[in-house]
Amino acid sequence: MSEDLNEKVAIITGGNGVLGGAVSMHLAFQGVRVVILSRNEGKVQEKVSLLNQLGGNAIGFGADVLNREDLTKVRDTVLDKWGRIDILINAAGGNLAGATIGPEQTIFDMSMEDFSTVTTLNLNGSVLPSMIFGAVMCRQGTGSIINFSSMAADRVITRVAGYSASKAAIENFTKWMAVELALKYGEGVRVNAIAPGFFIGEQNRFLLTRPDGSYTERGNTIIKNTPMRRFGVPEEINGAIDFLASDASRFVTGIVIPIDGGFSAFSGV
Repeated sequence: MSEDLNEKVAIITGGNGVLGGAVSMHLAFQGVRVVILSRNEGKVQEKVSLLNQLGGNAIGFGADVLNREDLTKVRDTVLDKWGRIDILINAAGGNLAGATIGPEQTIFDMSMEDFSTVTTLNLNGSVLPSMIFGAVMCRQGTGSIINFSSMAADRVITRVAGYSASKAAIENFTKWMAVELALKYGEGVRVNAIAPGFFIGEQNRFLLTRPDGSYTERGNTIIKNTPMRRFGVPEEINGAIDFLASDASRFVTGIVIPIDGGFSAFSGV
């Protein structure tokens, strides 16, 4: 346990997803007071119930990360209950088939409507929570915001056009917000990001695996270009989350930590 995380308050958007859910579980076991946000109220409450049954201290809300009113209500409720917000983890995000270029398609076949939806969710869906909850941290003088980037921002990964563009924007926003808050509000509020490599989740499963569980051609290509020769396990992002959320990283802001099995270091040769 990171002792300085005990009884801190963490808001996790997308906290019932594959990666966000792993973070929620881990922080609850660290003694963190966990607040889960997602648009699916039923799944949020299932996750909250599980965390509390396992000894955690969690609450959850059906909330849209693109809706200022939803987020403001969450902020006020959390402050009434616990009096502070120490950690914000922006794990909400997603992709759509229309913003992904199919094997027989080109960029000219892409749906601009889906591209706009994906980029709005992934970028604005982190910017708005950072504004709503980050303002509380600035008034407190302490806090840690952790965004979710991706290996799709580090280098060109074919097909995922909308997702890649939005995650590249997240990295720029992370650095910009880190500088903005440090210069205007002091050293206590930090903004960083993690960049997961390839983890199999609901959003990319159809790209990486076949119905029988075997890897697609794309899945095999990824394994070939990942020195550790495997996909990541959701719990493997938790060490970086601990570091960025805790006082261990109190002089760290504006960085992006790859969690990718060596993918970003490998030339393919």
